[in-house]
Amino acid sequence: MSRRHNRYLLMRHGHSEANAQGLIISTPQRGLDAYGLSPHGCAQLEAVTADWPWPVPSRIWHSDFRRTTETAARVAVHFNAALHPEPRLRERHFGDLEGGPDAGYPQVWARDARDADHRAFGVESVASVATRMLAVIDALERAYRDETLLLVSHGDPLQILLTALEGGALTAHRDRASLPPAGIVVLS
Repeated sequence: MSRRHNRYLLMRHGHSEANAQGLIISTPQRGLDAYGLSPHGCAQLEAVTADWPWPVPSRIWHSDFRRTTETAARVAVHFNAALHPEPRLRERHFGDLEGGPDAGYPQVWARDARDADHRAFGVESVASVATRMLAVIDALERAYRDETLLLVSHGDPLQILLTALEGGALTAHRDRASLPPAGIVVLS
């Protein structure tokens, strides 16, 4: 993508109950109504919004999972910004590892490093995540001009998106530093 018409802030949700419990929560059946922000995540959002050094978002798109919705809502209230749920910003589906310990992530990431199209364990492929995440930015580029847009999503999808936007090999998405909970990056 060449020069963008809008400014984009990408934000990972705040520390969640799933993070606190060390669980993989990647399906709408579990993630839409449960596993919201932990008390630590709520405190993170208070600190981030109180000391916001980035451009102020006029609109916020977010994964419709509870942890991302709660994150986006706290930012929206602080800046009086419009909220838009966007299912394409959801967590990467981790298939058979769903609901299990987050110690399962490295098994998937090791395969990601060899094949961006793999679906081992029934996971959503890296290539599929990249396609849906890039489609969100493409749609926003067609709909808006000169706005500051905040996208609130999850760790893996954001790493994959950033790798795709940089033109890097999708198999290398884990080579980049991951955003910490409540972390924000500005697209240049």
